[in-house]
Amino acid sequence: MEQYIMKGGNPLVGDVAIGGAKNAALGILAASLMTDEDVLIENLPDVNDINVMLEAIQAIGASVKRVDRHTVKINAEGISDVSIEDEYMRRIRASYYFIGALLGKYKSARVPLPGGCNIGSRPIDLHLKGFRALGAKVEIERGAVSAHAIDLVGSHIYLDKVSVGATINIMMAAALAEGQTIIENVAKEPHVVDVANFLNSMGASIRGAGTDVIRIRGVRRLHGTEYAVIPDQIEAGTFMCAAAVTRGDVTLRNVIPKHLESISAKLREIGCEVSEFDDAVRVVGRAHQTRTNVNTQVYPGFPTDLQPQITVTLALAEGTSIVTESIFENRFKYVDELSRMGGAVKVVEGNVAIVTGVEKLTGAQVSAPDLRAGAALVIAGLAAEGYTVVDDIEYIQRGYENFEKKLASLGAMIEKVDSEKAARKFQLKAG
Repeated sequence: MEQYIMKGGNPLVGDVAIGGAKNAALGILAASLMTDEDVLIENLPDVNDINVMLEAIQAIGASVKRVDRHTVKINAEGISDVSIEDEYMRRIRASYYFIGALLGKYKSARVPLPGGCNIGSRPIDLHLKGFRALGAKVEIERGAVSAHAIDLVGSHIYLDKVSVGATINIMMAAALAEGQTIIENVAKEPHVVDVANFLNSMGASIRGAGTDVIRIRGVRRLHGTEYAVIPDQIEAGTFMCAAAVTRGDVTLRNVIPKHLESISAKLREIGCEVSEFDDAVRVVGRAHQTRTNVNTQVYPGFPTDLQPQITVTLALAEGTSIVTESIFENRFKYVDELSRMGGAVKVVEGNVAIVTGVEKLTGAQVSAPDLRAGAALVIAGLAAEGYTVVDDIEYIQRGYENFEKKLASLGAMIEKVDSEKAARKFQLKAG
């Protein structure tokens, strides 16, 4: 079993290049199936979730060619099956995007209910509501969603709750429906906008992505395109917190600073220096960083996917901070692990963490309970005294490419190991 082992205490210093946004890329990969022409996608992150998605695409008959590590060419002309195999879908949450893409193009889809991180209830009832409003018959049978329609017809849809997944899924299906679809109370996240821009580059007519209302004029067919995925705001935010918590000086390249405004604001509040450039952000940590309060919200609010990372940062800030999780109810599962390292975090009422800053964290053996919490425990280890071992890193590898190598390039003493012998070797080398 692979682990990350690290010796903390080194401030992170230098430049790091941020990869493509995993959450945008998953929607874009599904949408690439909606044309029979070649689609070239650039700036794909080479992470496990993306590779599972590509395997599933290939399994239903589409052609998938790796041009290079971060570029893929897809041709869906040969799709022979609108049923996705369960083995792929148990491994990632974004499997549900196949429903919208296949239903839009083929008017039929059968996709197993999705897997992914267990961070709380994430029902897909809003997705199904949207498909039904477009005229599809949707049923859940034997653990799978089956959706079929003779024709999809535009409709006026109001989402009872802001949902990134439902917004993207309904948007894909509506792109090839007859007439106009209006979706209200939609998600405004950057990856929603990126999927809409990708579909428009294929000939779709989607307006309003990034606002509260999206209007879609259905078209008969979509064509091929070449498209580059936006930078990953969550990877960027993770490295920003790593710079802050280690009192380092890190410049992030290939980012969109506007997407990072909420995390930049919080780091400034605690005393960090944050400088923004055209496509870069620099974070300089300070010896004395102070408390603040954080409340996760839908975009442009503070992202739930950066809540564990900012909590770890606040664990080493002076004073008492309050972190409120408004999106997912199981997002504080890492707190017990952080306590093993000396963190003073108490969860009350299930969704509020009271974070009392401590002078130092100490190394321990901890387990990653999910993707983002795992990354947070790694950056805690980089700031801790002594050695930290993080288990269950397959969660982390779902969303971070070359995580340990990028951190090492900034001066972190960290390695990925797969045996006790390799871990001892690292400790001897680290001293």
